[in-house]
Amino acid sequence: MPAMSTIVWVAIGVAGGLFLWKTGIAMLRGFTTPLPPPPPAGEMRKINVRYRCSVCGLEIKLTLAPDEDPPPPRHCLEDMDMVAPLYD
Repeated sequence: MPAMSTIVWVAIGVAGGLFLWKTGIAMLRGFTTPLPPPPPAGEMRKINVRYRCSVCGLEIKLTLAPDEDPPPPRHCLEDMDMVAPLYD
């Protein structure tokens, strides 16, 4: 008759294997699910706003936003500054 500790270790090993199996299958299923549909066409608005990071100087241009006055994005852990367009 096997010792009680051997039975406990086998039970822990089987439980761990089942946990890893279920986790792996769930992750693979997550990769195969389709992307959610895009938002309705009326929700995003066309804008032309430019921002500059005051720390590193990176500049970006926003062309779509959910509202006409979006909050500034963050870069280098700081809010970016709005820049006036040069040639628009």
